[in-house]
Amino acid sequence: MEIFKSKLNIDFLGKRYFAYALSGLCILATLVLLVVRGGPNYGVDFTGGVVIQVKLEKKHIPSEIREALAGTELEDCIIQEFGEAGAFEYLIRLTNPDIQVAGLGEKTQKALSEKLGEKVDIRQVEMVGPQVGKELREKALYAIFYALLIMAVYISGRFEHKWLMAIIMAGCLIAATSFAAILGVGVLWLIFIALFVTIAFCWFLTLRFAMGAIVSLMFDVLVTLGAFALTDREISLSIVAALLTIVGYSINDKIVVYDRIRETLGRFRKMAFKDIINISINETLSRTLLTGTTTLIVLIVLLSFGGPVIHDFAFALLVGIIAGTYSSIFVASPILLLWEGKITQSGKNSRPQG
Repeated sequence: MEIFKSKLNIDFLGKRYFAYALSGLCILATLVLLVVRGGPNYGVDFTGGVVIQVKLEKKHIPSEIREALAGTELEDCIIQEFGEAGAFEYLIRLTNPDIQVAGLGEKTQKALSEKLGEKVDIRQVEMVGPQVGKELREKALYAIFYALLIMAVYISGRFEHKWLMAIIMAGCLIAATSFAAILGVGVLWLIFIALFVTIAFCWFLTLRFAMGAIVSLMFDVLVTLGAFALTDREISLSIVAALLTIVGYSINDKIVVYDRIRETLGRFRKMAFKDIINISINETLSRTLLTGTTTLIVLIVLLSFGGPVIHDFAFALLVGIIAGTYSSIFVASPILLLWEGKITQSGKNSRPQG
């Protein structure tokens, strides 16, 4: 099935400098937001503490609920409206690791009902220890990093037949990150440094397709994190699952485009590489838009009617898939041209291996 019956000839790569500027601006905005907000807004899964979900009969601002809890061990808390408009549900989050969970729901219900004068329904009380939260946060970061690294290895072997070079690169990075972790280097800094070193390896080893894939996947994840920082949403274990889902979906989209580039190279060996990439993007555009649109329809339905439990998960996938579709066209593919002048001068390596 095709959306476009006639052959398209849109000059996507002619707009690559504008796309570079827009992509860089999105990444910069995300980093600024994260710095201003003191990092991602980790949920109780990662920070440790207690979360109490309550349902009230009327709408209240967080300060009113905090005043109602004055004089209890809950007054030093973070209060956030939760769920759909008109649901009047709130999350009360405490980061105190020493608080006793037993009877905490009853205390909260009594304090709120007495001060607010209305029925209070305690939906759930959840606790995660600080050590468990720290370990979960580290494992989540490693999961995302290793997913990106394994994707880089696969792309290098699949499209450039450089399996050995890519595996050696991955092995060195995994060994280095493991050694640095033993030395106590912060996991977040460690992952950032390792990703940039991975990009440097791809550059010097001429792993063009791998670099295009890994940079675009980093873009997808960062834009999703930026959307969460902008809307002040929490990063929980379900959001990590969403990020890994985005990586899998996005790399599949990029592989389709890359595979078409490889096929087109076999048909038009004397054509300029820029034109080959443009033809390949245009030929796969129907598939990209059909897949993205049908997925987005499902996610919009989930976002609208799925309820508060799945709301943030659906929001993450919605942002990530939009970013992934954009990056397949305007990030992953244009990056292949960064080596064009250098490789063309080297003679026989002027084309990727088919």
